[in-house]
Amino acid sequence: MHRGREPAEHWPGGQAGNTLHLVSAVAQWILLLACLVYLGIDFLRPSASQSAKVPWTHIRYTGRSIEGAAVNLTAELGPIQIRNGSIVIPCDGLYLVSLKSSIYLDKEDWLKLTLQGTHEGTLWEQIVQGSGRTVNLTTVLYLFQEDSITLWTNSSASIWDLSFSLVLINDDKC
Repeated sequence: MHRGREPAEHWPGGQAGNTLHLVSAVAQWILLLACLVYLGIDFLRPSASQSAKVPWTHIRYTGRSIEGAAVNLTAELGPIQIRNGSIVIPCDGLYLVSLKSSIYLDKEDWLKLTLQGTHEGTLWEQIVQGSGRTVNLTTVLYLFQEDSITLWTNSSASIWDLSFSLVLINDDKC
């Protein structure tokens, strides 16, 4: 005679075996995930020693510019040195440059703001017309080791909330 199917409990391994396999698989996945998290935490966390090796500087300035004289910059943060108001480039490479400021003119109705390198000459230049204008610069420049960068104006003006940042992008050569 034909018998109906036996319930899974009577088969070898049956439902108890299936449950055991399911629990084992879940436990393996949890352990795998825990291992990946453990290994990934060190990779994802920024290292203080690594960020200290990347040359960068952040400068804040509010003051007056003098016609034909460099703006006397001083570093607020970062390991890049400033000498006599000029930023000293520590190594060859691509640098992200960001500058933002408000300019208030004294007598003239225009001002030329120039970012100049010791050996390269003019790196960036902008004419500011009218008082109370905001100057913005975000660019990438290739700069050379031991070069100095200076910010110049061609006339007297008040410079407010100047924020200047310089960060080496490719730090493998430093």
